[in-house]
Amino acid sequence: MLKCKFLPLFSSLCLLLVFSLAGCSAEPEAPLVPKYKTGLDKKEIRNSAFSKQFPAQWQTYQRNTQANEAEARATETKYKASFPFRKNDNTSPVMVGKPGAGQPYLKNLWLGYPFSFEYNEARGHTYAVEDILNIDRINRYDEAAGLPSTCWNCKTAKIPSWVEENGDKFWSMNFNLFRSKEKIDVHDNTIGCANCHNSETMELSLYSVPLKDYLARKNIDYNKLSRNEKRSLACAQCHVEYYFQEPDHGAARKPVFPWDNGMEPEDMYTYYNDKGKKKEGGGFAQFADWVHPVSKTPMIKVQHPEYEFWYNGTHGAAGVSCADCHMPYTRLDGKKKVSSHLWTSPLRNDDMIKNSCGQCHTDKDVKFLRERVQFTQDRVYKQLITAQDISVLAHESVRRASEWQGMKGSDFDATLAQAREMVRKGQFYWDLVSAENSVGFHNPSKALDTLSMSQQYSRKAVELASAATNYEIAKDLAGDVRQLVPPLLEWSRKLMMDQANLDMHVWTRYLKPLPKTEQVWDGQERKVPMKQSGAEKPGIGPVSVLESK
Repeated sequence: MLKCKFLPLFSSLCLLLVFSLAGCSAEPEAPLVPKYKTGLDKKEIRNSAFSKQFPAQWQTYQRNTQANEAEARATETKYKASFPFRKNDNTSPVMVGKPGAGQPYLKNLWLGYPFSFEYNEARGHTYAVEDILNIDRINRYDEAAGLPSTCWNCKTAKIPSWVEENGDKFWSMNFNLFRSKEKIDVHDNTIGCANCHNSETMELSLYSVPLKDYLARKNIDYNKLSRNEKRSLACAQCHVEYYFQEPDHGAARKPVFPWDNGMEPEDMYTYYNDKGKKKEGGGFAQFADWVHPVSKTPMIKVQHPEYEFWYNGTHGAAGVSCADCHMPYTRLDGKKKVSSHLWTSPLRNDDMIKNSCGQCHTDKDVKFLRERVQFTQDRVYKQLITAQDISVLAHESVRRASEWQGMKGSDFDATLAQAREMVRKGQFYWDLVSAENSVGFHNPSKALDTLSMSQQYSRKAVELASAATNYEIAKDLAGDVRQLVPPLLEWSRKLMMDQANLDMHVWTRYLKPLPKTEQVWDGQERKVPMKQSGAEKPGIGPVSVLESK
């Protein structure tokens, strides 16, 4: 028993312990944010203009540009890398040792759309302008054709000035009008400081027109959001799903985020139901990026919905921002702590894992943390490939059913229409995970659920297509899909100019050959003289969708 003379001291110690525990349970104070007056013009967007004032951040930013491919290969992860290997080709030398990187049916599933020509693993933000100028998705062969200027939206901070100069007509202008050296510098105008910061004060700010539009529609005041919310919205300017608006709904080809109903897969899918062209009888048709030439299904091409998966995943729901993992604090001189501006996977090396994951998971070693991420990714990737294969089978089922010459079901046309809807939905759900760059880790449960739903919708498409033929085609669809429909590993604009190439694969036979033309652009260099082809005109008309037979 304690003697009375010790009771006051004991009581004091108890009170001190109580107050200490209360302090531990309190919400941590937000870190103080440095205030800057850079002396830069508010419209300054050149990356190099920030280098002298922010040398530490600039040093880490420069690491986004790898010295050579060998260095990038040395730090690649199991599923991702910082060099542009072809995502669809499991057989090319660059894929050796990366069994989880390939998705062999990408060209099949995107057939009839420019994504089918070329789709690579991204090299990183500092290559954004350089790589888009050299990818086959952008039409370098026809001066007046190609995708609209909307495609510049997530490549450069020049967007606000281009929109100010041209108004909303900018979005539907020809992409090629802005690709020359006089219009853009591939290094100084690529993704950088001004995409996320106010040039005068370095406060976080938005350059993205579609994100600003969304916040306005939802009456969200950006200035009243917390700093952590702003840090993640900086990434949400581009790491999201979006589409090019039809002129019946506003400015033609302006990018729009499909979040008005919510950010879940079903919310976005239903959003697209009436965002297409006006129908003659009233109302609006479904939105479609293109019509798949094989199944004649109006399709949606998903972009890269990292934000939509992260926000209610384990980390997003807990208040962990994108920057906490992808821009962890680092000390370059042993003293000053700055956010790393090397935007990459924390799995690139052990130090990155320690600086990001290790800040919260202090009781786990690097090996354990790496293996837990790959544990999730392995399982998501397995289901991703299954969903991909069934989606291919769904297109093939509708193709065979639509050409069936035997006895047909009583509601043949209506049943096929339902089958096409399931093809559209199954591929949309697959593409949400395929285009999302974490291989499911940002939200494992949502990724696996989305892929499960994709498989169900695609299987339903196969069932409906078979029912339309009184199940006569069912026996022909029961084999290995890789034998029924070989993966289309090689495809490009150049190959599509020759009918002989179209005749080599059962699916490409449904496309019309492109006109045989010379390549006009090689990066920023014009290879042929300027012709009066209409390229100098501001608008390009409809988005270039490949014509099917």
